[in-house]
Amino acid sequence: MSRYDDEHDHELVRTFAAAPPARGQAFTRTWWGQAWLRALEDAAMDGAAVKAGRRLARAGAVGAVTVRPGRVTAVVHGPGGAAHRADVLVPELSTEEWGRFLDLAVEQAGHMAALLDRELPPHLIEDAASNGIDLLPGLGDLDPECECGTWDHCGHTAALCHQVARLLDEDPFLLLLLRGRAKDTFLAELHVRGTTPRAVPHEPGAEGVDAAEAWAAADILPRLPEPPALPPAPGSPPPLDATPEPVPGIEPVALEHLAARTAVEAFRLLARDLSTGPGRGAGTMDAQDAVEPRLTAPQDAVQARLTAAQDAVRLACGAPPDAVAERLSTASGRGRVGLADAVRAWQAGGAPSLAVLDEEWAVDGVALARARAGLEAAWEQDERPPLHRSGNRWTVPQEGVQLRLGGDGRWWPYRDEDGRWVPAGGADRDPATALASARPGSPDGS
Repeated sequence: MSRYDDEHDHELVRTFAAAPPARGQAFTRTWWGQAWLRALEDAAMDGAAVKAGRRLARAGAVGAVTVRPGRVTAVVHGPGGAAHRADVLVPELSTEEWGRFLDLAVEQAGHMAALLDRELPPHLIEDAASNGIDLLPGLGDLDPECECGTWDHCGHTAALCHQVARLLDEDPFLLLLLRGRAKDTFLAELHVRGTTPRAVPHEPGAEGVDAAEAWAAADILPRLPEPPALPPAPGSPPPLDATPEPVPGIEPVALEHLAARTAVEAFRLLARDLSTGPGRGAGTMDAQDAVEPRLTAPQDAVQARLTAAQDAVRLACGAPPDAVAERLSTASGRGRVGLADAVRAWQAGGAPSLAVLDEEWAVDGVALARARAGLEAAWEQDERPPLHRSGNRWTVPQEGVQLRLGGDGRWWPYRDEDGRWVPAGGADRDPATALASARPGSPDGS
């Protein structure tokens, strides 16, 4: 009898019911789910198998999924209805690696607080990887086994991997289970490690108090004050229009806007730092989102250096509709309407999104072949909309929606508004998901 069948190890096996079809939806929203799918793409010798697996998973062909240390299993139905058991094997961490991972979690107070609150902080996975402990799979870590007899990844194992990505979105602790630790077991070990003082070498004659002794005496020592609470909103700069003698070339209202943008950025940085402090969760950022939702581009979309025209668009986010907006529309060379469209593009993805708005370029060779393959795999044959291509733009004329291919291979949704093509949301690797967000009535649409 294997340890997975033993009644004492029931927590090492988790089974999830079959998920409904996911047509027109992305399989994962989180960075760790995307990393899982990238490992699949890197491991598969045949890209067609990955696309076939995505179609099967989107159609709901993956049955109940069982997750256990080192293995994930499901029955997958092929296009013809034939059922095959598919397994994907993942290497488990060694006892020594788990020990180092626990030490790393204990060393960072923010990590430990989140884990004890049954949350898996993304930065912990990144810190572990930088210390040689890989929770997410890398190249060659996803080893396929399928009853269909294919030695490499087939459509069945690829479909299973896509389904696992959806499960990881909902419960990232499945990464720990795949690597060999049930969540409750890991949290119990973490608690023991965090409450057991570790011996610190003491040099004879050294001044001060041993760190372990100081920690043990925490109840009788003065405690540090709690970090300050996050203010309800960013601060407001003082009015500058009462200056007796304005400096030539400097408009007080424009300077006030720059000061306000600086206050908003300072508020964002403070909210980020407080959210990672001891005993604080990700909810600290909610106040920031409520004050200024998406007035600036996502952090991974901000470039270190911007042209003057690009910076004018960035500054126009949240600018008052007065001389400041007029000045920025002139500086950007776009005019009022063009600047409004550019601001929508910036809020969707920063400088890369702005380039997709402004530029149309030829797609040929390998890039065109990949784009066509992605479009063919995104829909079933009878569901694919009629797409007319011009350069890097694919349009559905009857619906007034459009896909634009970015230089990094992502698809950007656009919508026809009053005869202008305007951004309709952020980019996605899946063209079906991007096009769905461009249609009126979608969560990202109007």
